Amino acid sequence: MLTSISSNENVIEGERSHIVQTYNRPPFVLMGGKGVTVYDADGNSYTDWVSGIAVNSLGYGDAELTKAIGQAINTGLIHTSHLYHTVPHVDLATILCESSFADRVFFCNSGTEAVEGAIKFARRVAYNKGLTHKTEIVGCSGAFHGRTMGSLALTPRDHFQEQFKPLMPSTAQIEFNNLESARVAIGENTAAVIVEPVQGHGGIHVATNEFLRCLRELCDEYDAMLIIDEVQCGLGRTGKLWAYEWSGVTPDMMTLAKPLAGGLPMGAILVTNEVGDNIKPGDHCSTFAGGPVVSSAAKVVVNRVTQPQFLEHVSEVGQYLVERLMEIDSPLIKDIRGQGLMIGLELTIEAIQLVNAAHDYGLLLVGAGSHVIRLVPPLIIDKRHVDHLVDCLTEILRDFE
Repeated sequence: MLTSISSNENVIEGERSHIVQTYNRPPFVLMGGKGVTVYDADGNSYTDWVSGIAVNSLGYGDAELTKAIGQAINTGLIHTSHLYHTVPHVDLATILCESSFADRVFFCNSGTEAVEGAIKFARRVAYNKGLTHKTEIVGCSGAFHGRTMGSLALTPRDHFQEQFKPLMPSTAQIEFNNLESARVAIGENTAAVIVEPVQGHGGIHVATNEFLRCLRELCDEYDAMLIIDEVQCGLGRTGKLWAYEWSGVTPDMMTLAKPLAGGLPMGAILVTNEVGDNIKPGDHCSTFAGGPVVSSAAKVVVNRVTQPQFLEHVSEVGQYLVERLMEIDSPLIKDIRGQGLMIGLELTIEAIQLVNAAHDYGLLLVGAGSHVIRLVPPLIIDKRHVDHLVDCLTEILRDFE
């Protein structure tokens, strides 16, 4: 017999009983949202500075987004698989290519899948060139690329990796933002180098322009692919459509996911023709990727975030956020860093303490590592929300002091 979940207590107990315990969730149940605010089952409201971990760029209840999803569902083509042509996924691929360096797109369902696919594509290109020795994938210290076996091998943290070894072989690591380290590690055996222009889970660290340009030059020198991972920092998050634009560097591949379909699961690998021409039918595929519904949603997101006034808003509010955070006079704040609306607040106390305390002030926050608060709100957030955040943080930090 099916049971009915009718209360907060039942929901939380059901989660403990029937869901694999890979997450530590707070003791409330979210029921709805509008704009940048979400509501729990008891009627409490929370200003969302997490946005589903940098996913809900347009916030909650966006009229254009929900209309597009509804219209796509009403066609009856919720799923077709990759075996057939549909209009939305071609439209979306065209928009993505026209607004980036890319010539072609491969759709998938998540960021880690995009990274896995990019690894395969890089090795396929080297294989097709007869360079079978070029299998090594080079990543960076502090990186986070996902939790499947290839992407996990490029996420160099013992507490993520140790219990799942052996991971994908033939990887190497360079120190983030260290040019000499890059020159030592990248060589004749390198098939690809992967880097986040702004490290998200690793603590909100911004790659220098010099570092990204050095990686591009070394990839060119050793005939390797440069993979830019913009799963979290792409699609307007930094104040430009693509975070790689700040450096002027052009990648060979770029991985996308989180905000791409407005909260529906979607990832993508954007590639040049050099890469795309080497990938043949059967080399890689995904049953659910690029479906009509998620592609229709993604078209709305991409069209909105590409608007100059939208990106100007992100830059303006992001700058205001940093300025207001710097006004907080607390010895518990160690550093403030980031780009656009992707800001890290490094603390001398554990981040989870602030995350938990913020719930009582009507704030949703998330950490990035043990001591960093990651501020990645919906990109529609405005200055009054920043003011409210700063007022609350000031009071919370004063209590901790």
